Amino acid sequence: MSTPTPTRRLRIVVGKPGLDGHDRGAKIVARALRDAGHEVIYTGLHQTPEQIVETAIQEDADLIGLSVLSGAHMTLFTRLGELLREREADDIVVFGGGIIPDEDIPLLREAGVAKVFTPGAPTTDITGWVAEYFADSPQDPAPA
Repeated sequence: MSTPTPTRRLRIVVGKPGLDGHDRGAKIVARALRDAGHEVIYTGLHQTPEQIVETAIQEDADLIGLSVLSGAHMTLFTRLGELLREREADDIVVFGGGIIPDEDIPLLREAGVAKVFTPGAPTTDITGWVAEYFADSPQDPAPA
C-alpha cells in the first residue's frame, strides 16, 4: 500500500517551546519532513508559543509541529491554540510529540491538536500522517 502524497508542498514550522534543551527528535522530524518534500522552518530551542505562532504566520505555514519533553505540554499546546485563534490563524494545523501521557492525548485533541506522536514513533508515521491529512489539499496557485 502506498502512502498518499499531498498535492502541494507544505510549509511546516517545527518548534521547541519552553526550557527543555533536548532537540534531537525535533531535528530528526524536521529532516524527515524535508526529505518528504516539504519546506520546514525549525525555530530552534527555548521558543515561546508567541514566537512560534509569529513565525508560522510570517512564513504562511500550513502546520506547526511542537516537540515537548518538559511535561508542560498541556500549557504549551493550549497557549499555542489560544494565540492562533487570537491572530485568526487557527487554520494552521497543529501536531506534536514528546513525552505525553496517554491520558492527556484526548485532552490535547479536544484543545485542537490534530495529532500527537509519542516517543518511538517512526518518522514514516509522521510523514505519512501529514501526507494523508493534506492528501486532498489543492495545488498552490501558479505564480503570477
